[in-house]
Amino acid sequence: MHSASNIVLIGPMGAGKSALGRRIASHFALRFVDTDALIEQRTGTSIPIIFDVEGEDGFRAREKAIISEVCALHGQVIATGGGAVLDSENQYAIKQAGLVVYLRVSLAEQIRRVANDRNRPLMATADPAERLQQLAQQRDPIYQGLADLRFTTDAMNAEAASERVITRLAGLPRLQHLIARKDELQ
Repeated sequence: MHSASNIVLIGPMGAGKSALGRRIASHFALRFVDTDALIEQRTGTSIPIIFDVEGEDGFRAREKAIISEVCALHGQVIATGGGAVLDSENQYAIKQAGLVVYLRVSLAEQIRRVANDRNRPLMATADPAERLQQLAQQRDPIYQGLADLRFTTDAMNAEAASERVITRLAGLPRLQHLIARKDELQ
């Protein structure tokens, strides 16, 4: 098994990719990149507005360019958007970028976390629970196929979940060269 250049977080919206990603990156003294936030930064507007103006296809094209760019770099924790894995080129880039960590969340917990979030265009529906179930059926097999590690984030706050992930990552031989940088920086 080759050594990893990055830690890439995948999973559905509300699983904690951004919150945990920041904590993991800070712990290991790595750069944190949230692909959705980077899209917003580069466009100067929000994802819901991108969806309104360009549609989902326009957003996915922007996302694909960002995934390609970010995954080519090293020494990062990358939080991807929930739908980034739908594109086969994104799947390849994510898998090649490093260790892929699938953050899972139950449907009930996901509904609690995101159903009323106006910043999530895919939740602009009469039945958010049904929409989340459809997305899970479509995406879960892809997440499972890409993942090197899997963690469920239900019933945990960001601190507890990130500590669990950090403990597991710290023990992986293929990450030692990447996370050893923390010791060099202290």
